[in-house]
Amino acid sequence: MSIWTSLEPASTTVDPGGTATVRLRLRNTGDVVDEYRIVPVGPVAPWTTVEPPTIRLYPGTTGTVQLVFTPPRSPDATAGPNPYAVQIIPTEHPEATTVPEGNLTVTPFTEVRAELVPPTCRGRFRGRPRLAVDNLGNVRLTASITGGDNREQLSYEIHPGNVQIEPGRAAFVRTTLRPHRITWFGQKETRPFALSVLRSGAEPLAVAGNYVQQRVMPRWLLTVVSLLATLAVAFVLLWVAFQPHVQSLAQEQVAPVAATELPPPSPTAVATTAAAAPTPTASASATRAASSSGGGGGGGAPTPKASPTIVTAGQAVAALNASLGGNAGSAMGRHICYRAYVSDIGWQKPVCDSSLAGTTAATLPIEGLDLAVSGTGGVCANGYDTNTGWERSSWLCAVDGGDLYIGKPGTGSWMDGIGISVGSGTACASADLQGSGWPQNPTCTTPGHWVFFGSLSYSVRIYGLTFTV
Repeated sequence: MSIWTSLEPASTTVDPGGTATVRLRLRNTGDVVDEYRIVPVGPVAPWTTVEPPTIRLYPGTTGTVQLVFTPPRSPDATAGPNPYAVQIIPTEHPEATTVPEGNLTVTPFTEVRAELVPPTCRGRFRGRPRLAVDNLGNVRLTASITGGDNREQLSYEIHPGNVQIEPGRAAFVRTTLRPHRITWFGQKETRPFALSVLRSGAEPLAVAGNYVQQRVMPRWLLTVVSLLATLAVAFVLLWVAFQPHVQSLAQEQVAPVAATELPPPSPTAVATTAAAAPTPTASASATRAASSSGGGGGGGAPTPKASPTIVTAGQAVAALNASLGGNAGSAMGRHICYRAYVSDIGWQKPVCDSSLAGTTAATLPIEGLDLAVSGTGGVCANGYDTNTGWERSSWLCAVDGGDLYIGKPGTGSWMDGIGISVGSGTACASADLQGSGWPQNPTCTTPGHWVFFGSLSYSVRIYGLTFTV
């Protein structure tokens, strides 16, 4: 070995976002002039600077190099001791590389950020906001969650009430707000509230939100009920004032006289009677014949047929194929229809073939889907929630023309991801995702496989989506 090294000091401490300097002394113990290259290695190498990176020494001389450590104020700077090392590589004899080692202690710091999703929730009997808590420090965060409001008009159900979050990670806390008083009639009321993150030895972190309590009965219903009550009272008064008198017209029966056989009616009279009073069967047959004749010979106009109301995706795909001259299972009718259950809105009307389901400007998440296909050999789908995982262990499937429901509509729990596949051919999907918007191109399956959009690792809301097959 032709080099002697020394780290001064061998161990040092630095604050995240700060700077620490260690002096590296080198002595050329060989008999030739040599140049040495210093390269930091180990976990702290990304935020280690060598000044200068190379040094040239004559035999028997000593030089000094500065190692500058600048850890960032982020979860990447792990709190506690962090060993490091530097490689000293001689130019003349690379095989004689020396690796002195030291220890850098990073001090801990805590930084917490909390956000309500959504900041304003609406409901008649309850509201279901979620609190996102991010640990931006470099140590584990242990905290408890509480709720409160100035007027004490709400009760709070918080799950979980206590969280432990690793550095750089986030936790989602589900909250159910219930008003102490139900608003049956009148105007909607806005009730401010706050959820607080409590930590030991630190000030509480409060996040403010609003709960808009909507009235149970719409204003027009009160008007209709009042009008019906007034009409009922008026009818009772008229019935009492003008009550009809019922009089029996029954008379005592007279003793019968001896009956004699009457002569049969003449042929002319019989024919006249038959012509004047047709039988119910003949009349009904004539009516049906006139209805089915469709005009001609002075017949009446046919009775119009009421159009069926399209409610589900299965009805929509059947109506689409019927309008194109096909049916739900024909090869010529390769279509997909779908409808979304949107928070604070409910089920939307079904749409088909790349049309938008959900919302774009309101940013309301989708909680459930109703899918139906034709001409694809059926459809299979499954929903994913980062809190509970896949909605079902085995995917749900439906044949051509059948309705397939996924998600948990009406529970306030939205889907973070959606997977879909079809029996034959490909299926394409595109979604408006929280934080990223619409993709440049839709995602498509290969035959026999499934397509997924959303997230499997963190909570993300799906605002709008489209499908094609």
